[in-house]
Amino acid sequence: MGMGMSGNQFKPAWWLPNSHLQTIWPAVCRSDIKNLPLVRERFELPDGDFIDIDWLGKDRSGSIVLILHGFEGSIDSHYSKGMLQTLNQHGWRGAFMHFRGCSGEPNRLVRGYHSGDTCDVAFIVNTLLNREPDTDIAAIGYSLGGNVLLKWLGETGGNNPLKAATAISVPFELHKAAKRIRQGFSRFYEWYLVKCARERLIEKFQRMQAPVNLSDLSNVQDIRDLDGKYTVPVHGFSSVDEYYSISSSRQYLRGIQVPTLLVHAKDDPFMSEDVIPTQEELSQHVILEVTETGGHVGFVSGTLPWRPQYWLEERVPEFLREYLS
Repeated sequence: MGMGMSGNQFKPAWWLPNSHLQTIWPAVCRSDIKNLPLVRERFELPDGDFIDIDWLGKDRSGSIVLILHGFEGSIDSHYSKGMLQTLNQHGWRGAFMHFRGCSGEPNRLVRGYHSGDTCDVAFIVNTLLNREPDTDIAAIGYSLGGNVLLKWLGETGGNNPLKAATAISVPFELHKAAKRIRQGFSRFYEWYLVKCARERLIEKFQRMQAPVNLSDLSNVQDIRDLDGKYTVPVHGFSSVDEYYSISSSRQYLRGIQVPTLLVHAKDDPFMSEDVIPTQEELSQHVILEVTETGGHVGFVSGTLPWRPQYWLEERVPEFLREYLS
């Protein structure tokens, strides 16, 4: 499986031996990186909505690396500031893109973001390139953001403007992820994510005409139910199955023409191991690195619990360095 050419193999921290510890530890225990001089920029979208980007190094020159977060993520997600800081240390500009409604302020339209929505990423990248035609742009997508990124890369093929891409802990098949996250301890993640989404949407729809029944929304218990009551009707899908089928990135991988690194742990508690694509499904531009452990966007290594190392922050720049000036 490990097609990666890197000598930089992931070795899990001995004190975080299983998938749940790898997944939860950085979310709970990683100390916030304070005093990063982030600059927020608002991009107006063609349909009247907006996207907020948090920049690190905005006014410098140099390559731009766009970061796409996971479901209900934001600049406050445990991986966000660490990766921005790392990109900055490599001399690149980091641009953390919030999906609609995720930047701490409700978006203007009834619609939001979803796992298959590639229009906003395309718009942002093209806007940046119009502003700076000679700048190299790469992207990193986590989880849902990785799914969106890979789908966009596959849809656009040879016309995609990125120089390189990395996608981490991607739910390549949304049906299987929605099923797996209902099992065992993973229910805890599902409960937490659904709670965040539910509270955010109910707050948003207290300020505008709700497209769905709010009492239905407040009773939503799992991700599939949330998608059935909100994502599907509001974003124009006919059913949850149609939404998951169209939006899953696995079927798009063969079309990717941009150098792309996929990082995935076999023990990811958000999805079953059978979502991991086979070598035959990948285009020649895609490197798949599968680790035995690492959890979901975990990948914590290091020998001392008080000095953890976030391996993705070594591996991802190592990959991007080959393609960015």
